[in-house]
Amino acid sequence: MAKKNQEQVNLIDTFKDFKETKNIDRTTLVSVLEDSFRSVLQKTFGSDENFDVIVNPDKGDFEIYRNRTVVADGEVTNENAEIGLSDAQKIGDDFEIGEEVSEKINFADFGRRAILNLRQTMASKILDLEHDNLYNKYVDKVGTIISAEVYQVWKREMLLMDDEGNELLLPKSEQIPGDFFRKGEAARAVVLRVDNLNNNPKIILSRTAPEFLMRLLEQEVPEINDGLITVHKIARIPGERAKIAVESYNDRIDPVGACVGVKGSRIHGIVRELHNENIDVINYTSNAKLFIQRALSPASVSSINLNEEEKKAEVYLQPDQVSLAIGKNGHNIKLASMLTGYTIDVFRERTGEEEDDEDIYLDEFKDEIDEWIIDAIKGIGLETAKSVLSAPRAMLVEKADLEEDTVDEVLGILRAEFDE
Repeated sequence: MAKKNQEQVNLIDTFKDFKETKNIDRTTLVSVLEDSFRSVLQKTFGSDENFDVIVNPDKGDFEIYRNRTVVADGEVTNENAEIGLSDAQKIGDDFEIGEEVSEKINFADFGRRAILNLRQTMASKILDLEHDNLYNKYVDKVGTIISAEVYQVWKREMLLMDDEGNELLLPKSEQIPGDFFRKGEAARAVVLRVDNLNNNPKIILSRTAPEFLMRLLEQEVPEINDGLITVHKIARIPGERAKIAVESYNDRIDPVGACVGVKGSRIHGIVRELHNENIDVINYTSNAKLFIQRALSPASVSSINLNEEEKKAEVYLQPDQVSLAIGKNGHNIKLASMLTGYTIDVFRERTGEEEDDEDIYLDEFKDEIDEWIIDAIKGIGLETAKSVLSAPRAMLVEKADLEEDTVDEVLGILRAEFDE
């Protein structure tokens, strides 16, 4: 008897643990616990229809009543649903045949297997409920910034914990180059997505997504948060450089100035958060040529030819502006393309002397340059020697997919032709 009472106490302690440690509202907890009991009753008796289950999570206890119909002694065909008259009168001496007897039962009497089954069922249901709550909580936060504590740092990802002890993942691919966090430090990131494979939600964070920069801007620039300034597009090379296109519908508000702040006061905080990522803020315009011109800042553009259908732009600049347009490691032209949606090719404007010289088709150099190399260069739209010499070296390497040594050899051959 003492053993059964101990089992009952253990069950009540289990309910108290769930009440104290699980972030579940009372109504839902009652429903989960009752469903767990009924699941075990169903397995034990084949049906739970004639049982009343009363759960009180506030006190951490429960009661179970079994309802059976009184039948004549010897006529019991279903012991779970029927009780003989003599047995019924042991519970209450005034029971008669046909009446219903409601009898309180001790769940511990069902045995250790039933109790273990209950605990497993209850734990499984509450785990599923916690997963649902976690998914619903964070799926609504996708695209918003959160701050969480760094719990563990691994080679491929970082584990963080929110205020409720939920696990969040920041993959290495979503970290800014130069990010370095120690255990216990607070890290800010945007909720990128919530994966939910087999009802096991995983919250993925990001510090490299454009949304992270967007949310930082909203926090630092009240005019954006208030809707007075619109951010049309953000292009980022995380940790290196970013370009932001902004517009104001109020003539009294300078969108670029508002974003940068007095002496850069607003943008500096964001730059520090992004490990000195250089941020260019430009005025948005629906005029494609002007937008491309602004996106290539600080380079000064001489002229632009657009192919609207193919979303391509040929940009011509003075020789001393070409390197500015391309930028360090090609970052400026890459970001300008990302921001405007156009594939941008930059060309040197020819001087008067260059225009007087006769140009030569690349096919004329087949004796000195391999044919596959000529085809690769022609494949990016360069047909003549001077067009190749006018193109940026970086473009020849990247777009024609040629080795740097190969490009230098080709340029040397072409220059030698005109030097002669």
